[in-house]
Amino acid sequence: MLTMYVKTGCPYCALAIGKVDDLGLKVEYKNIADDAVAAELVERGGKRMVPYLVDEERSVEMYESSDIVDYLNKNYSSKDSTDG
Repeated sequence: MLTMYVKTGCPYCALAIGKVDDLGLKVEYKNIADDAVAAELVERGGKRMVPYLVDEERSVEMYESSDIVDYLNKNYSSKDSTDG
């Protein structure tokens, strides 16, 4: 399962979300506008910085939109798609 911590209006989040959309991935988005979600992010990653990707399947967690885009390209772009 993929989870991404984001904030509304964040241009870096928009880049990462755009890649998710391009690849047709299913991602749970958690918005740090909610104080409980922000606290969860800090506890998990150590910083209140977004975007933050969690890939539970591969035990990978990361900040930085460019790193997230590269990671998704490397690990999910060749995934079989039945979208037609």
